[in-house]
Amino acid sequence: MTLLELKNISVSYGRIEAIHDMSFSVEEGEIVSLIGANGAGKSTTMKTISGILNPSAGSILFDGQDITKMKAHIRVIRGISQAPEGRGIFPGMTVMENLDMGAFGRKDRSNMGPDFERVFSLFPRLAERKTQVGGTMSGGEQQMLAIGRALMSNPRLLLLDEPSMGLAPQFIRQIFSIITEINQQGTTVLLVEQNANQALARAHRAFVLETGSITRSGTGRELLSDPAIKEAYLGVG
Repeated sequence: MTLLELKNISVSYGRIEAIHDMSFSVEEGEIVSLIGANGAGKSTTMKTISGILNPSAGSILFDGQDITKMKAHIRVIRGISQAPEGRGIFPGMTVMENLDMGAFGRKDRSNMGPDFERVFSLFPRLAERKTQVGGTMSGGEQQMLAIGRALMSNPRLLLLDEPSMGLAPQFIRQIFSIITEINQQGTTVLLVEQNANQALARAHRAFVLETGSITRSGTGRELLSDPAIKEAYLGVG
């Protein structure tokens, strides 16, 4: 079943068009990766899906419903949650307070115990640091907290924008392993990532963005073995 569909989306910053006539879909249960160079339009795409940016043309459907003009916080309630580029945690709040903020739109706030347990099962390090202030944690721990916070809204679609940015190699491997586990637990994932090797290795399907347009698509495995992708994004030529 198609969970997310972008139809002929264009997004502009003033006179500069960051995304041009983009169309793609995400099926329920998939991990879909968007890869591309800096400035290709990856983060703009994510912000448009989450409702932070408004498209100048085209439409966005989520679970068959047109959400193009829906406000960002309503999209969270409907089932779209994002861990943003740069993590965006609340630095003066504890781990527990950050996680609680992720559930702001839930009506069943008295029944969040299983969701806290899910996050602590995925990220045992957060369980050890429940009372630690977010701003004093390492980059990898903050990334875990950002993903955990996004999961607290119990989303159907999890948007992950550059989850490996600035992390040490051991944290990168751990984060991607956890992303796969989140997906196996039933959450659909749309992943924007500069680490193309990891992003493609984990993806069911993937799309390549260049200057605001999709130029290639296929399964993660197909794009991993594509000579042009290897040369441009994997450092193999």
